[in-house]
Amino acid sequence: MGLRGGASGMRQHAADIRLSTGGEIEVRDLTADVAKAVAASGVRTGQALVFTMSSTSAITVTEFEPGLAEEDIPQALERLFPKGLDYGHERRWRDGNGHSHVRAAFLKPDLTVPVREGKLHLGTWQQIVFVELDNKPRQRTVAVHVWGE
Repeated sequence: MGLRGGASGMRQHAADIRLSTGGEIEVRDLTADVAKAVAASGVRTGQALVFTMSSTSAITVTEFEPGLAEEDIPQALERLFPKGLDYGHERRWRDGNGHSHVRAAFLKPDLTVPVREGKLHLGTWQQIVFVELDNKPRQRTVAVHVWGE
């Protein structure tokens, strides 16, 4: 969905990325999808906000490659926020995902990337990634909002 800016010449554009995930821990490269939203926006200089609309997933930047996505990130999250701890969320809701909420709170739900010359301004080895942290398959929406001139 496109949004028009005011008299200042500011442009805005909103898009959603929809994902079906298999459950924890799944890392997905969203760079191409976000780049499409930036291209559709007509923004040459500005910012792109990427926001996951859930409390058990995260958005970050990393080099998207199998060693990190399939081994290093899942293993690091398990070391830092193990599944087997006594989480208050788990005691209250008994849904098995207390660790998922804690992991998401530390990783964060959003990322803002500069837009220059109509493209995402990322480093050579940086990709925008979505991280599924919940303990079961989910349908996810990632909101993208681009604004600038």
